[in-house]
Amino acid sequence: MAARVGSALLVVWLVATVVFFALRASGDPLEAILGGPGSQAGPETVEAATRAYALDQPLVVQYLLQLGRIATVQLGDSYARKQPVADLIAAQLPSTLLLATLALVVAWVLALIGAIIVTVVRGRAARFVSTVLRSVETIATVMPQFWLGAVLILLFAATWRVLPATSVGADPAGLVLPVLTLAVPIAGFLAQVMRDSLTAADAAPFATTARSRGASEVRVLLRHTLRHAALPALALSGWAYGSLLSGAVVVEALFARPGLGRLLIDAATARDVPLVIGAVVVVALIYVVVVVLTDAAELLVDPRLRGRRPRSLRVPTVAVGA
Repeated sequence: MAARVGSALLVVWLVATVVFFALRASGDPLEAILGGPGSQAGPETVEAATRAYALDQPLVVQYLLQLGRIATVQLGDSYARKQPVADLIAAQLPSTLLLATLALVVAWVLALIGAIIVTVVRGRAARFVSTVLRSVETIATVMPQFWLGAVLILLFAATWRVLPATSVGADPAGLVLPVLTLAVPIAGFLAQVMRDSLTAADAAPFATTARSRGASEVRVLLRHTLRHAALPALALSGWAYGSLLSGAVVVEALFARPGLGRLLIDAATARDVPLVIGAVVVVALIYVVVVVLTDAAELLVDPRLRGRRPRSLRVPTVAVGA
């Protein structure tokens, strides 16, 4: 448990450090504090703002002050919006979590369907089906989300007019295209891992023994091989969720969907340091929680994993544009 907590703190520290220095390297945040480009603030106002936000202190001191605020869960106020960072994040976070969670569920369903088809199909058609699915998985894995989203909008919104091009809140119709845009690349990756594991499990001695005892192929699949095949994909679900949260930055902008991704883009563009760091730290903490839950799910699926050393946490990739 101590190792898990230490890894979580390391992830948060690394994320906060990288974001802080990246934003400060992109320009002076005083512009955002004073209202953006074209501000007519006088020298006295500039001086007062500089002192109030400790911008007259050395960069190292500003960095330590920022870490102190994070450690005490005092994210401060947004430079540009003049509102508490915690309130801004709390208002947008549910929308992003809904999008990422639905995308992970859809990715798992698609991956399971592909893996099961490869296992169930026998005879001459097996090789052809396997080749087709491998090609589809590979294409899905390398497909850029912004390109996939644009194509889906062109087909389903502009051409066939069956789904809206924009997404607001929890509207089911508006969620379809953003969820698919996020889910398809992850589904391709999970399907590759799951298919290989399912094929290996299907040829394992325990599956052969089950068949020799008269178990049908469906029974062997549901009670034996599928559980073993799901373990590697389950282990990667924490990483996948972090990737989905990162992808939400692009998808929410593409579909004009409110959420943490759009909030992060706006804050990074305005060099709103407290808001960007607050949003990214929250994403990192969510990633840590999901990895812990994934570990727990693995133990439920396969009790043999109990007593192993916990996996180290990897820093999630979060797209931040300045």
